[in-house]
Order: sequence, then structure tokens, then C-alpha cells
Amino acid sequence: MRTFSVLNGLSVISLANGEEIGKIIDLLFFETNVKGVMVDKKGWLNRHLFVPIEEIHAIGKDALTIKDVESLLIYDKKKYPFYTLHNGVNHIGGKPLMTTEGETVGLVEDVYFNEKLGNIVGYEVTDGLIADIKEGKQVLKTNSPLTIGEEVLIIDLNC
Repeated sequence: MRTFSVLNGLSVISLANGEEIGKIIDLLFFETNVKGVMVDKKGWLNRHLFVPIEEIHAIGKDALTIKDVESLLIYDKKKYPFYTLHNGVNHIGGKPLMTTEGETVGLVEDVYFNEKLGNIVGYEVTDGLIADIKEGKQVLKTNSPLTIGEEVLIIDLNC
């Protein structure tokens, strides 16, 4: 199980030629399924690229590897209308997370996911710096997808 914060900033390397393509900047998902990662491409005309999860060869401590650059797609929000953790219109990071029982538990800070299966298994929430220091961050686990609204996210902890 991994968190996105461990992936954030990792280099993406092509196994075909050893080229560093760019750095991971976001996680793309729909419901409870991780669809891939968003990569900030190196160079002057940098465009955000999309690496589908099935094209990821391995996720290591220092880099994420792919077979070759043909595994990459240009990220188009209309073609791939996924949710993101931090970047884009459909991001969930920093939004309040509320239970179906009406209790606000904090702001979403990170996502836990199973890299082999590609499914999201939990959400890390913060209640502010002082609460994090005193009590630590909470990890809420669920098998059901979030209800994602404009202002608030809703999690069912009974699943």
C-alpha cells in the first residue's frame, strides 16, 4: 500500500532508453480506482502527460519506470475526466471530508492505494497543524467511493 505523497516528485524513467521524462505531480482516479499518474514533462514546451496505471512497470524508492515513452499519453481533461488529488478542477485535496453521519473529520491531504490492484483503500485527513502534532493525522479506510461535491466530500465508513 502506498500514499501519493511518496510518489509526488518521483522521476519517470523510460526503460527503453533510460530517459527521464519528467516528474510525477498528481494522482488520477475515478471512484475507487486509480487510473494513473500525471507527469510534468521536462523541457520548454512541457505538457502534462498521463501514465495509465497498467503502463507502469514499477514504482521504486527513487523513480517510477515505464517500458518506453509510447506508454505516455497527453493529458486531456475532456478525454480523461478523472479526479485528481491536487491539480485541476476536479481535485479533492484540501476539501473537507464528512461522514455519511454528518461529522466533519478534517481536510483530505493524501490518498492510500494498492499499487498492484490500483484501488484506493483510504484517505489521510488533517485537522490542522496543531491537531496533527497533538493527535496525529487520521487515516479513514473505506471500500466505497467518495461522494464528491463542489464544497465537501462524503465518505461512508460503514463499508
